[in-house]
Amino acid sequence: MKPLIGVITSTELDDDIYYEGKDNVNAIMKAGGIPILLPYYDQEVDIKEIASRLDGLYATGGYDIDPTLFGEEPHPKLGTILPERDIFEIALINKMLEMDKPILGVCRGSQTLNIALGGDMYQDIYSQIEGELLQHQQKAPKYHGSHFVEVKKGSLLNRLTGETKLKVNSRHHQANRNVVEPLQICATASDGVIEAIESTKHRFALALQWHPENMYSKNDPIAESIFRGFIAACVKE
Repeated sequence: MKPLIGVITSTELDDDIYYEGKDNVNAIMKAGGIPILLPYYDQEVDIKEIASRLDGLYATGGYDIDPTLFGEEPHPKLGTILPERDIFEIALINKMLEMDKPILGVCRGSQTLNIALGGDMYQDIYSQIEGELLQHQQKAPKYHGSHFVEVKKGSLLNRLTGETKLKVNSRHHQANRNVVEPLQICATASDGVIEAIESTKHRFALALQWHPENMYSKNDPIAESIFRGFIAACVKE
């Protein structure tokens, strides 16, 4: 049976519509999973039941994250936040980790995984990191790989892709800062920005700062290997 994959949805401020991009949904389907779009729940009993029924969780990109969740005041360059999404997403991530069910995060999902486990992040990399940075908000088609990342040898990401250097796309102004155990950094850009993290304790918990779903829409083999590896980990034995 194909695994059921919970997909974190997005919404707009004061809007009444949940939505998610086709590339995210299609990536799960192409890789062999069944995507289930998730609204935001706030009751622990509901979140526990959702986690028990899912075979995996896909934490998608989206708006910025509330900095009070990691003990900071909002930076002037902080963008839109959706508190209901933040609370639901982090609670569901923690429950999935507790059950040792696979998680794949992209962009914002990389930061929510780290924050869920007690880490923190840059609210705006261009204001908070000293020195010259790469262009992390590319002016190119969203599927285009615009810069390189170095991958840690022996990491899950390395095993999935078979590579130690990847070309990735980039659309973000936030990034992880302090990554806490059991997470480890498994890929960085040449300017030092953290590009991927993974758990050393769980079966499959991997989060990428880039958007492999857009690259997969153009049949990128690296993106395909990541999504297929995720879905394979979600298949019930």
